[in-house]
Amino acid sequence: MSSTKRLWTLLGVLLVVSFSVLLWSGTQIYEKSPPMPDNVVASDGSLIYSRAEIEKGRQVWQSMGGMQLGSIWGHGGYVAPDWSADWLHRELTAMLDAWARADFGADDFASLNEEQKSALQGRLRGQVRANTFDPETRTITLSPERAAAIREVSSHYESLFGDDPATAELREAYAMKNGTVPDAEHRRVLSAFFWWTSWATVTHRPNDTITYTNNWPSEPLVDNRPPPSTFLWSAFSVLFLLAGIALLGWHYAVTHERDESYRMPEFDPMRSLKATPSMLATAKYFWVLLALFLVQILLGAMTAHYQIEGQLVYGYEMAEILPYSITRTWHTQLAVLWIAVAWLGTGLYIGPAISGYEPPFQRLGVNVLWVCLLVIVVGSFAGQWFAVMQILGLDNNFWFGHQGWEYADMGRFWQWFLFIGLMLWLVLVGRALWPTLMQKSESRSIVGLLFLSTVAIGLFFAAALMWGEHTHLSMVEYWRWWLVHLWVEGFFEVFATAVIAFLFTRLGLLQVGTATVAVLFATIVFMAGGVLGTLHHLYFAGSPTPVLALGASFSALEVVPLAYIGFEAYHTWRLSGATSWMRRYRWPVMFFLAVSFWNLVGAGLFGFLINPPLSLYYMQGLNLTPLHGHTALFGVYGMLGIGLVLFCLRGMKPNLAWHEGLLKTSFWCLNIGLALMALLTLLPLGVLQLFASLEHGYAYARSAEFMQQPLVDLLVWMRVPGDTIFSIGALALAVFVAGLWLFPKPEGQEAVPETPRTKVKAEPAGGAE
Repeated sequence: MSSTKRLWTLLGVLLVVSFSVLLWSGTQIYEKSPPMPDNVVASDGSLIYSRAEIEKGRQVWQSMGGMQLGSIWGHGGYVAPDWSADWLHRELTAMLDAWARADFGADDFASLNEEQKSALQGRLRGQVRANTFDPETRTITLSPERAAAIREVSSHYESLFGDDPATAELREAYAMKNGTVPDAEHRRVLSAFFWWTSWATVTHRPNDTITYTNNWPSEPLVDNRPPPSTFLWSAFSVLFLLAGIALLGWHYAVTHERDESYRMPEFDPMRSLKATPSMLATAKYFWVLLALFLVQILLGAMTAHYQIEGQLVYGYEMAEILPYSITRTWHTQLAVLWIAVAWLGTGLYIGPAISGYEPPFQRLGVNVLWVCLLVIVVGSFAGQWFAVMQILGLDNNFWFGHQGWEYADMGRFWQWFLFIGLMLWLVLVGRALWPTLMQKSESRSIVGLLFLSTVAIGLFFAAALMWGEHTHLSMVEYWRWWLVHLWVEGFFEVFATAVIAFLFTRLGLLQVGTATVAVLFATIVFMAGGVLGTLHHLYFAGSPTPVLALGASFSALEVVPLAYIGFEAYHTWRLSGATSWMRRYRWPVMFFLAVSFWNLVGAGLFGFLINPPLSLYYMQGLNLTPLHGHTALFGVYGMLGIGLVLFCLRGMKPNLAWHEGLLKTSFWCLNIGLALMALLTLLPLGVLQLFASLEHGYAYARSAEFMQQPLVDLLVWMRVPGDTIFSIGALALAVFVAGLWLFPKPEGQEAVPETPRTKVKAEPAGGAE
């Protein structure tokens, strides 16, 4: 059996086993998730909440922006508190204060001595940790004292989410608009949902000593601390990481040898490529991409500024028109959309380029899909605005408004529309690739992997359709991370790897056989940790300990391919200077190099910083999470998208000179701006929050008391230099692309032949990234 066939077999077995375990993990989460009670009652028989009220409260939460305004179980926005942790702390404090007044005649719990505090905290732990859910009647029974505390905390939230002047200062600190939830009954049931998410964080599982959320969040009042399993599996994750990198280093040393006989072509092989009508039609995708990118940057600046002025943007009353939850929704959604458009456009361009075949009506299909994408963006964004402004109504919100799930916010109708659009994209790319797939050519494996990743991209978006309006929160999180982690971080990365390998082989910089083995090996390494690494997002979302163990082990392996990418970066750099004509592709290759750098830093270092269970226990939902998110999402996938777009543009406009100054400005400003954003704001702010969480508990690290400190304001203002430089880079890129059509300048003739000094022998490895 050839090495290529062995790699295909290994990849197939790996995917079958990995997805089988992932699906098994889903059944475990389903069976062990926190129960949804039919009724919550006090021991005197009075009704506190019903299931209908809890579920309606979740609908209200989703309609106001859901995870975009604060977070639940640590997933969501960072300015407002985590509502699960905030409710828990307020409920515990209310009970302790009531007991301090009743038992000791004190003003509150804080005024007691340590012996008195210990006695009350012991009573509190015994009461709130006990699981009083009756599976026969599906009823949770609470003490009268706890029922009174619930009413007190509920009144606070009913005031906060309305327009009560008593909580106006807190609304401003949380960047909430006045009247976030104008209906009084909706505010009351919203509190019911918050209480249930909080109950799961402090209540022991049946016949166990840990809570449904594995003791998350940290809460000193009841000794909510990391369970032993987080220590154990965090240590093992480090061992898995070291072993994986060692094995990869050994494999790389053994298999990567120089091929002294292979010579580069003297002229650009792709310069003679004639773009077909459908390939030229993809230009409009890249124009829209740049527009979405620029709007995303503007919304990101507004979102960051809300953290300082609360309801104002540079003194303007913006919260009543574009509240924080909307600007953050659009900012995060646009990040995924413009990057996805880059890869979709690349797929449509590269299909006919590979096969040399223009299927009938291909250009029409490309144009129809482009219109569909515009309709989806405009329609879904409009629905989200109407939802957050509480105009759409709860009955229509799930289908046409705001689902409230970070990165999966668009209404179900728009998700179905996008899924159908992806199926059209799959058909368009697939039928263009089909002639090559049917040929027994040397590049068939690369094209086959490209086609299979296209199929996976189209089909795996269906994960967004797997939950309903009332699906259990733990299961929604399970499927949501299939979408966010597998769809974006998994199959899009394989797609991009195959595209880049094809481009480098078509340019003659790599031998096809060498590139094929490199791409298949890279895909196996990606998928080995990537599929089951999905579970590291679910440590504290109602998952049992076996799921935590799997997530910890395989999320560590996710870092291993990033080391592989680091090895490949040097070879990519060598290829960029292999021939004189490669100067034409300098900036696409530079963006690919940036991908390697940010993979190591953003996805690797900052990712592993938060991924082990013990780390994430304290860091989830703090600013160390967006530190990883920004540097990985834009640093890796954004840079990759830009690099692919530049390759496509070089093929569309092969005889035009490029404005090197604009591309140089864009490249360095985007990278320097992203680095400053991370190092001057997100990293130091996240570290400060981490210390606060370790010392005082998670609720304090997310509280207005902590987040409104002058030092925090200063750190947020420190984003301005990085954001400004980053914006200049984006504008330079937009001006460059516009100039290709508005001010075209013919390129000089290619020099011939190359001097011996510029000839470099090919390295058989490389080009896969």
